[in-house]
Amino acid sequence: MRWFCPSVAFWFSIVLGCILPQFAQSQTSQVRFLDLSLMVAPDYPCTWPTFPRFQLNREERIGPSGPYNSDILILDGNTGTQLDVPPHSVTPFDSGLANAGKFGNAYTDKIEAWQFGGEACVIDCRDLLDTTPNGRSDFVTATKIKLWEKKNRSLGPGDVVLFYSGYGDKYYKPLPEGRRFLIDPLEKRSPGWPDPDPECMEYLASKKVMTLGTDSPSMGPLPDLAEPVHFAGLKHGMIWTESAIGLGDLPTTGAFYCMIGPKHAGGAYGEGRAFAILGNPLAKRLVEAARKKNAVDLSVTLAENFPVSWPGKGVGNQRQAYSKILFGFNPNLKKPFEMYMMESQTGTHLVPPSYSLPPKDFNNNLYSPEVTSWLKEYEGLYGPRGNSDITTEKVPLSQTCGQVRLIDVRNRIGTLAKANWPGSPEIRTMDIEEYEKISGPLKGGDIVLFQTGFTDNYFKPFPGGKAFMEDPLNGLSEGWPCLNPETVSYLAGKGIKCVGTDGTTLGGVDSKRALWTNWAIAGKGMVGIESLTNLKALEKRNAYFLFAPIKVRDCHGGPGRAIALFD
Repeated sequence: MRWFCPSVAFWFSIVLGCILPQFAQSQTSQVRFLDLSLMVAPDYPCTWPTFPRFQLNREERIGPSGPYNSDILILDGNTGTQLDVPPHSVTPFDSGLANAGKFGNAYTDKIEAWQFGGEACVIDCRDLLDTTPNGRSDFVTATKIKLWEKKNRSLGPGDVVLFYSGYGDKYYKPLPEGRRFLIDPLEKRSPGWPDPDPECMEYLASKKVMTLGTDSPSMGPLPDLAEPVHFAGLKHGMIWTESAIGLGDLPTTGAFYCMIGPKHAGGAYGEGRAFAILGNPLAKRLVEAARKKNAVDLSVTLAENFPVSWPGKGVGNQRQAYSKILFGFNPNLKKPFEMYMMESQTGTHLVPPSYSLPPKDFNNNLYSPEVTSWLKEYEGLYGPRGNSDITTEKVPLSQTCGQVRLIDVRNRIGTLAKANWPGSPEIRTMDIEEYEKISGPLKGGDIVLFQTGFTDNYFKPFPGGKAFMEDPLNGLSEGWPCLNPETVSYLAGKGIKCVGTDGTTLGGVDSKRALWTNWAIAGKGMVGIESLTNLKALEKRNAYFLFAPIKVRDCHGGPGRAIALFD
């Protein structure tokens, strides 16, 4: 038998040597995106019961009045899966109010991009679910955290601690059954959700953990520890996710977790989108970038005195202006609560296919005569326009995240003769080909970002902010550089599924040309991200782009946040 064993061992090692590297490569190259966010819709318990309810109202519908779908969103920052930042409980240092601290001005628009993400560290709290009398919560204690550390590893900077009880998975359902999610515990008809106590927060702060998450509706136990727990963590500069879902699908450690949402000026909390990326080397790369604070914010700030809403050409053609609505009274901050009314393509936003493409049963004769003529001309040049029912919540996050390919087209600024205003200089296929000669060919999964410099130059408070949209639309200045159907077709041929711009829109100023560009993007199964900013921060950097819109059902746009992590 001595002659046989070495032979078997030899050949076995050869086989393993051939198979295992391939197996390991397949394991490390497989990337998965997990959406960890609640669906936001009027028939779900997506708002705090005592706050005004979420609304989605149809502002425009594809038909005689126009070729686009547009919605009005009315929501407060505590809608759906949400982000809490220090001013939720911490007042400004010099305010003279209780709970004042150095993080009292760290609003949603001031949090640095690196803090939104990190390595997911999942604390299993399922043993605490439904263990208490009605109206009360069980506590996640510092002892539980220490036991997790003993079993796994020590926590530290760059970790995102996620409290997984399964509460949201079990109870977030359409109303009236969904009353169990929030209303029944508050009315003491059912047990509350598990959450950390103040001592647990202090312990995590001592470990320099700056980002947390919970699948409970609030990072605060019932009946009376919500505010003490909030202040215990937020006073240290923490931020966290509330109302996450699906945390049980994450490994205990190793995944990259991110929570991003619209960049409201002075927002003490904000609606957002939580997600995770699994699979190395990508997850590890993003975790390490967040630990090193190698991150940039690429989103414009939402404020009433900035050009964040479409003004239309002339008078009376505007869409819903971004508006901050005050209601109620926040006893901690001594001022009213805030909510927002905005059009679905406000600020930095997603353009899903159904924005410009009608559903399959649409009768093209419903278009106005002008748009009907544009459609005939378009289809004669580029083929069928297409149809779509892909609204914002149906766009996979894997489509809006990917390796950055930054194409500098700032040379297009100033190339359109004044006689052709209102209009936009168009980005040509040759611009992309020149980029590829230097930087290598584009490939599927890349996120192509066009650097026009337009937002950096013209996104300003009013009256200067008129140069961002209003003046170009009315022929008072040159429009922002835009794509045309030919460039879109070229990108699609390269496998590109998402394209972004730091111009106002991808389609430009001219109504017909803009519609053609939108039809081309949507018809190729692509999505757009518009009104980015700060793309210069990505120059000469190996960066990964992350964009996530609010998960609103049946929405034809997606206000959200764009960031990038770099090596």
